Amino acid sequence: MGSWMELGGSAFQMLGTVAAVWWLLRVAWWLGHALLVYGLPQVGLGLGISLRKQGAWAVVTGATSGIGRSYAHELARRGLNVVLVSRDLSKLHREAEDIERLHGKETRVIQVDFTEGLEIYETVERGLEGLDIGILVNNVGVAPKIIPQKLMDVKNVGKSFTDMMNCNMLSMVQMTRIILPQMVARGRGVIINISSMAGRQPSPFLALYGATKVNGSQTLSSYQEEERGSEMGME
Repeated sequence: MGSWMELGGSAFQMLGTVAAVWWLLRVAWWLGHALLVYGLPQVGLGLGISLRKQGAWAVVTGATSGIGRSYAHELARRGLNVVLVSRDLSKLHREAEDIERLHGKETRVIQVDFTEGLEIYETVERGLEGLDIGILVNNVGVAPKIIPQKLMDVKNVGKSFTDMMNCNMLSMVQMTRIILPQMVARGRGVIINISSMAGRQPSPFLALYGATKVNGSQTLSSYQEEERGSEMGME
């Protein structure tokens, strides 16, 4: 009996060791990836993508607050002119003025509401006409306007889901389709899609939102395979 208990204890110890090593390797990979993408380019070792060599302009959707605003200012700080795309014109002008004042770069603003669907993209194309675009940040997104609840309890599900699909899914596809051709023609460019943990794991009480965020990761992976071997960068 004692030998069996010792054997079982050894097996559990080995299993625990394997699990611990796996988690350590995973953490090390994420830290290494973060260092390569965010750290080394800052110290000028030439191991990251040179953003200014991708093109003169960056385009950021949902650019007047949160992550989008931070991207817009950081890209301007790194030497790119910025197109800000959002629905609130007063906020767009305010951020454009701040970027020009703080970073000395050119700006353009495009006012559209991404929940409105396909008809807005003619306005977007006109606003981007003639620009050498090297960076696209697909950031815009909308979350449910109600508190988290079970899927079967969501009221007016058609309108809520349509708005989220238009803003979270269609925006990324259409913005990429507008800008990607010129990047492919030049053989350079970077596309960044802002996703969510809701798109990487089950999202109880946020099922519709999670479904729209899955699209980002899946579409990005497909784009990467389609452009494999090119100089395109996609994150």
